[in-house]
Order: sequence, then C-alpha cells, then structure tokens
Amino acid sequence: MENGDVKIINKKPIYPVSPELRKYLRFYQRDARLPVSYHDLLGFYESFPVTDKFGKDTLWESPLYPSHEIDRLHNGLKKVYAMLKASGNLRIVEHKYIDRIDYCKFGNSNPFRIKIVNRLNDIYDYFYVKKADASRIYGLELEEIFSPNQVNYLVDGESLIEEHIAGIPGDEFAKTRLRHTDYNPIRIAKEFVKFNERCTITLLGDMRAYNFVMQITPDFDDFQFRLRAIDFDQQFYEGNLKVYMPQFFKENLPYVELAMEYLTDKTVLQYQQEEQSSIMYQARSERHRLRELRDVSIKDNISTVENISQLREGLSRHFKDTHYRHCESMTEIIELNIKNIIRQVIS
Repeated sequence: MENGDVKIINKKPIYPVSPELRKYLRFYQRDARLPVSYHDLLGFYESFPVTDKFGKDTLWESPLYPSHEIDRLHNGLKKVYAMLKASGNLRIVEHKYIDRIDYCKFGNSNPFRIKIVNRLNDIYDYFYVKKADASRIYGLELEEIFSPNQVNYLVDGESLIEEHIAGIPGDEFAKTRLRHTDYNPIRIAKEFVKFNERCTITLLGDMRAYNFVMQITPDFDDFQFRLRAIDFDQQFYEGNLKVYMPQFFKENLPYVELAMEYLTDKTVLQYQQEEQSSIMYQARSERHRLRELRDVSIKDNISTVENISQLREGLSRHFKDTHYRHCESMTEIIELNIKNIIRQVIS
C-alpha cells in the first residue's frame, strides 16, 4: 500500500434533491414531513464555542435561541427523533429531553448535532440535522447497499436527518489505541484494506481519519474491528482517483504503516478479493434497488464534466481498462467497477 498527501482544493457545491430522487426516497420510506427543519435551527441569534474536556476547540458551537422558540424546537426535535428511530412512535420520547443543540461551520453540510437524553437513567443519544444534498444521499444509499452496515436517515425538503454512527473517531483511535497490546494489529490492518477497497469501488471520497470511526466488538477470544464511514459528502464528485483511496491521505498514514508492517502483498490481495466478493453478492441480492438507484442517479447532474473526464482517465490507467473512457457519468463509472468485480470473482 502507498500513502501520499491528497488535498481537496475546491469546496463541493450542495446539489439539490431531484424529483426523481425524491420519488425513490418515498418508495424506500426515506422521506418524511418533519416538524422542525434545518432552516428553523438557523434561527439562533448568538453562539459560543464548544470545547472538549481538555479545553480544546471542537469546531462546534452552541447556538442560543429566543426563549419563545426553545419549547417549539425541542418538542419538534423529539418528534424527529421518534420518526427516525421508531417510525414516529412518540412513546419512545416520553421520558426524553433535548439536552443541547450544537452547530458546526466546518465542512460543506454545516450540520446541527442534537443530544437527546433519557431523564430516567441519563442514557443519551445523538442525531444530526443537515442540508439535504443529493451527493450525500447517494452516498448513504450506496453504503446501505454495498457495505455490511445499515444506515438510517430521513429527508424532507432541504433537510436531512441522520442517525449518529457510534464509534471511536479514526484519528483518535490512531493516536491512542492503534498499537494497543490487547488488539490484534493484523485484524485492524485487514479492516483498513477492505475499507479502502470498498471506498475505491463505490467512489466514496475524502475518507480521512476524522471522517470514519472504528467500531470494536469483543469476541470470545479476540476483538473484532470495523471501519465505518460517517461523512458521505464527497460521494463521486471529485476527479482525482486518489481521493477515493483512503490510503493516500496523510491523516491515514498510521493505518497504512500498520498494514505495511503486518501484511504481505499476498494477504492484501486476499483481503481485497474478500471485499470484492462481498460487494458482488450485495449487488446481486440488491439488484432491483441498485437498478432503481442507477436509473435515478444517471440522470442527476452531481459532478462536473471535467471531474468525470479526469476520473475515467485515471481509472483507465489504474486498471489498464479502456472501457472507462466510454463512461459519461459517475454512475456509469461505478457500474463498470461493479461489472468488472463480478467478472473477476466468477472467472
């Protein structure tokens, strides 16, 4: 595996949700009529920075709302949580309250993070209110279809509600636990290789360490690890192929070094093939949903002609396959990626 310093220079625009995509979302029960919108949460008049337990700036701010708006916002957000978690069953929020609302100016989506607490036992959860962006929605859908993970989200107009994905932030894990003596480094390196392969095939970009989390599950004789993407903003937009390869981001260097230390070329290839097989089976089992998503996304203008041209040329050189040069959209590129995987696995 290699590592480099890949940079994303230009900020990706927010792409509106097309009528065809909204129809798709309705069919798969991703749409909803929300009592509180992203625009409603922008109505704060002041904010103050949120710091961590060490006093370091977290890049989040805590907004202050007019007193006459707080009850409406909090009650609405509790209903949103019930819609996200229990199809609108309000009994799950009877003993819950909104503890805080945080706002982040960093990144494209400028999300709000909502903390909701059970007053009976102080157990808390988070969810996010973001600008609805077609790129992000396609990323969430592809994650649902191709990865071993389930995603939970709702869309209403220009608002996107996302479930919190629990785990240790990738950058924090690399600093504090990557070399933990109780953890098998081969398992961690294996997971990074498979994660890298999945991102490349599905064109999920910008998977720097702070855009994914590590989930750790104790097994009867060891620990299991899973890397999960938490930011789908850069779904098949950029033209630089390396943007879709987490191994090339300097923030991921500790994971690359771990893989180089504990894996051989043969085992890296084995893990890549395992991930390819998994994606092939998912593509077959979800073929109807995948076809419908393809028919919607191929009509959607969610990148630039220049980016598409650059990416198809990069993939053509990388895989030594001139068929990529005939792709006219990012959707066609992913489709060719999947077809090539199926040919490789069954050959």
